[in-house]
Amino acid sequence: MIVPIFRDKSELRALITPWKRAGEVVGVVPTMGALHDGHLSLVAAAKAVCDRVIVTIFVNPKQFNNPEDLANYPRTEEQDARKLERFAVDAIWVPDGEQMYPAGFSTNVSVSGLTDCLCGATRPGHFDGVATVVSKLFLQTSADKAFFGEKDYQQLQVVTRLAADLDIAIEVVGCPTIREEDGLAMSSRNLLLSDRARVYAPVLNEVMEGMAETLQTGSEMSDLLPDAVKRLETAGFTSIDYLELRAADDLRLLQSAQAPARLFAAAWLAGVRLIDNIAV
Repeated sequence: MIVPIFRDKSELRALITPWKRAGEVVGVVPTMGALHDGHLSLVAAAKAVCDRVIVTIFVNPKQFNNPEDLANYPRTEEQDARKLERFAVDAIWVPDGEQMYPAGFSTNVSVSGLTDCLCGATRPGHFDGVATVVSKLFLQTSADKAFFGEKDYQQLQVVTRLAADLDIAIEVVGCPTIREEDGLAMSSRNLLLSDRARVYAPVLNEVMEGMAETLQTGSEMSDLLPDAVKRLETAGFTSIDYLELRAADDLRLLQSAQAPARLFAAAWLAGVRLIDNIAV
């Protein structure tokens, strides 16, 4: 099935209006393209519970604080559309910058608290960009359900909070992280890894899994960090933005697994920033 691609808001709304009038459940899967099996698992989850499914593809400039990172982000629209054919999604929404941020655009959505740590601390303005574009995508698609991966757990928490705070009538559904056979969390950024770097990238997850196992026995982060950092550096990671244990609900910093928690990491390998998180 060839999936129709929409690039104009008025045409998208004309498509969606009869669905809503008929009482059909509309699901949206927001992406920045370069689709992999992680994205496709979200599409499958949406198809399982929704009458209609829209996949969005928009490389959002507002969530990049590094122009070079934005320029290098993979753009594979044609391949993405082919991957979506077997799911028989109802539409692909591919707005350009003018459709999303027309001349005079001056509104910013900001979520405090949840965005002050982790990627929010190391990427200034990132989550304002995420919150703004996601709010627009929710409204543009009139979706009843939105599907996000737990791989970007902080983003999932931010999006859930903004929907609740702004009274957007949408259910945010979190879906499990999908991994390669060697444990590396699937990410569009993995395409940027050299062959050599790809060999060592799974060490990040290996280190985190070992830490999580030890934390479950009552150990504290301060006892585990030195060895974890050393193992990552030995594998070729050149910089670690964070390696932290935080509460699963409000992301407050923890030293031990005294509450339902997640271990978060962001580290650079061969110029590529990899992130991951696992439940503890």
